[in-house]
This record gives sequence, C-alpha cells and structure tokens, in this order.
Amino acid sequence: MTNVLHHNLFLIKEHVGMFKAANNYDIYNPETGEIIMECREPNLGIFAKIFRFTDYKRMTPFDIEIRTPDGELIVRIKRSISIFLSKVFVYDGDNQLLGGFKQKFFSIGGAFNVLDAQENPICTLKGKWTGWDFKFMAEDNQLAHVSKKWAGLGKELFTSADNYVLSISETVPPDSVMRHLILAAVMCIDMVLKE
Repeated sequence: MTNVLHHNLFLIKEHVGMFKAANNYDIYNPETGEIIMECREPNLGIFAKIFRFTDYKRMTPFDIEIRTPDGELIVRIKRSISIFLSKVFVYDGDNQLLGGFKQKFFSIGGAFNVLDAQENPICTLKGKWTGWDFKFMAEDNQLAHVSKKWAGLGKELFTSADNYVLSISETVPPDSVMRHLILAAVMCIDMVLKE
C-alpha cells in the first residue's frame, strides 16, 4: 500500500463546472504542489446525475473513489439514497470495510460520528455553522482540522472558495485506519452537510 496518507497536510481543490453532477477533487501535497490523490465519482448513475441538479441533491447516493494519480485505489466511500440522516460506508483499496459515518440528529452547524468497522464511535466531526471550519474530535483531543483558511507554502494553489486544507495531527499514527476515515469524511462534508 502507498504511504500517501502518511502526510499530515493536504490541499483539496474541487473541480468547478457549470453543469457538473459528479464531485471531483484533486488532493495536493501543499509543500510541493504535486497532485498526490484524485477523488472521483466514476460510477454515478443517470438518475443520481439528474437529481444532483435539483433540491434533492443532498439525498442522492454516491460512490466516490480516491486514487493515486497512477490509479491505485486508496479509499472508496459509498452511500445509498438518504432521506433523513446519512449513513456512509468507507472501504479500503481491497474493498474491505474500514468504518463509516452516521449523521447526528439535531446538530447545529453539522456533525457526524466517525465509526469503526464494528460501528463503534471513534471520533466526531463537528462544524461551525457560520463557516467552513470542521474539527475531528476524540473527547478533548483534536485529531484533524478542515478549513478554507490557508497561509502556508503552496498558497498560490489556494485560489478559490472551492479549496480547503486538511491538517491531520501528528498524534494519529501514519498507518492508522483513522487517516482513511478522516480523508473519506472530508470528501463527504459537501455531500452530507453543506449542499
């Protein structure tokens, strides 16, 4: 398996398009400006595409793949149709269930629990309703932070409102499944909470 998730800092840029149904992102190493992962929805069905242009977009199913530029599958994120609260499943490159997310009921600003493969909560994604600022918290410990604010090296890549930075704490071990789940959750924030 690749060590691309050993990084602690990722710059995520959304592909912008007027009639774009699928969610597509490039994930950069902000220190080098190199694309290290690509997030795509290659298996989006025709009905899901149609509903993505309606008020029902948040309810549509998704099947997102995160791959290295040479095609190695890192993470797959799946959700069926969501009527009230989303439940999302995350798989590794070998299609083994790693865990998932379950949206919290009555959360202000958006929140969901990050679950392991046995559906035990391992952390919570909490957001501020006033902006695009999210934290992954395990009790009082911050495991990761997602924000649209960036002032570091590579800031020239950070040119529009459709870009954001994921910072994973060094306390999360490089080979931890938690890194897969955090990255997968970041790709779902728009689809589950913000659309």
